[in-house]
Amino acid sequence: MRIGYACLAIGVPHTKMKRCLMKNATVPRLMELTWHNLNALENLVNYNIRTGIQLFRISSNLIPFGSSPVNQLPWWDMYSSWLQTIGHKIKASNMRVSMHPGQYTVINSYNDDIVQRSIDDLNYHARVLDCLGLGPEHKLILHIGGVYDNKQAAMDRFIANYGRLPKGVRDRLVIENDDKSYTTGDVLAISEKIHIPVVYDTLHNLVNPGQVGKNDAEWIASCQRTWHIWDGPQKLHYSQQAPGKPPGAHCDSIAVGEFVHFINTIEHQDLDIMIEVKDKNLSAVKCMAAINMLNS
Repeated sequence: MRIGYACLAIGVPHTKMKRCLMKNATVPRLMELTWHNLNALENLVNYNIRTGIQLFRISSNLIPFGSSPVNQLPWWDMYSSWLQTIGHKIKASNMRVSMHPGQYTVINSYNDDIVQRSIDDLNYHARVLDCLGLGPEHKLILHIGGVYDNKQAAMDRFIANYGRLPKGVRDRLVIENDDKSYTTGDVLAISEKIHIPVVYDTLHNLVNPGQVGKNDAEWIASCQRTWHIWDGPQKLHYSQQAPGKPPGAHCDSIAVGEFVHFINTIEHQDLDIMIEVKDKNLSAVKCMAAINMLNS
């Protein structure tokens, strides 16, 4: 079982990604930011190796405007050697990485311009992982998108537009239940049509539940059947509700007792668990220590 965190490391120097406004995205500025961000990524990977963390989500901001015509730099060639060096460290340490395109990457939109921009963004994310020299078990996580007043039609558009994606993107793509529109059951129904792995998000399922009466262990088992051997171990997202915040808000720090109870209820299945929490790596380290105690 690998436990990890997303994008940022609390208290680790020289690991924060930088961005700029589009109006400031000159070639020198883009080169400066790309150098800075690759250095930050390598520092994050080095920290993970030192700490024994083998699961990590790379920020979509790694290459500024990476999927936009604003950035005309052939960054995949310019920084090829550096990307390969970072990728070698990832592979040598048995680390698994992922990326999670944001809320504006929506392939089920009724607006084809939005769909095409979303495909461009997925191509960018896949290219990052390709340049790192990583196999298809290093995934891209995507939500289904909007409902647009007709959920079934929106699901059908997702299925149709999935077929427009290049094979290199399809091989990496996994889909996730969300906290508002698409339940775990909805996402599994899409998976059944296009044979794509499903990442189960515990908090999203809590606030936007699927079939009444199914517990986490049962949903995890249902999602497990969508994963093939070439996809790597099944992944899930684990988080806890922030007290006093809107449903679906991540807590500041994981309550370890609650996490251990969750692990016990799913009977220590062979999973990769991404901890989604505000204190990032700090909670990941706490949860890793708790698992080590369970296994000792």
